[in-house]
Amino acid sequence: MGNIFGKKKRTRVTEQDRAVLQLKQQRDKLRQYQKRINLQLDKERLLARQLLKNGKKEKALLLLKKKRYQDQLLDKTENQISNLERMVQDLEFAQIEIKVIEGLKVGNTCLKKMHEVMSIEEVERIMDETQDSIEYQRQIDEMLAGSLSQEDEDAVLAELEAITQGDFELPEVPSEDLPELPEATEEKPERERPRKKQEQEMLAA
Repeated sequence: MGNIFGKKKRTRVTEQDRAVLQLKQQRDKLRQYQKRINLQLDKERLLARQLLKNGKKEKALLLLKKKRYQDQLLDKTENQISNLERMVQDLEFAQIEIKVIEGLKVGNTCLKKMHEVMSIEEVERIMDETQDSIEYQRQIDEMLAGSLSQEDEDAVLAELEAITQGDFELPEVPSEDLPELPEATEEKPERERPRKKQEQEMLAA
């Protein structure tokens, strides 16, 4: 089944992670200790009140001294918890700073590689060549614009218009009159001649 669905990616646990976990565990234990002491103090307070009612003042006084000592322990415990929480926050923030620094390091490495491919000198050379090409083209445009007369400009525009509309140059019509053609004599068909000859011979007979 594991081969089918693949292995789960294991997360890397650092020493900082272990330290943060241990600090949080110590903090939780101290908080549990606080709860137990507070419950015990409530019971001892009720017990001291009961002893005073029963007239056992010395035992009530001894119990209150014990309670006072436990109150001091609670104050120390609270300070320890505050120190632990502050340390946890510092470690977690330090981990964030490490990730930020690692990201900056990767970014700087990429920038260095890009700078190796395209140096400042290369960029300046390309910019100079581009500027030279623009200046050269501008000079050509100025030369062309200054060398053509108005008549040439009109001819160029007319040629452009003809190309655009698809016109073609036709041959010129001659100005002289065409020569007249001679009148054609009407010729009778050859087969009619023998027939007319036969008719004349019959009339002569």
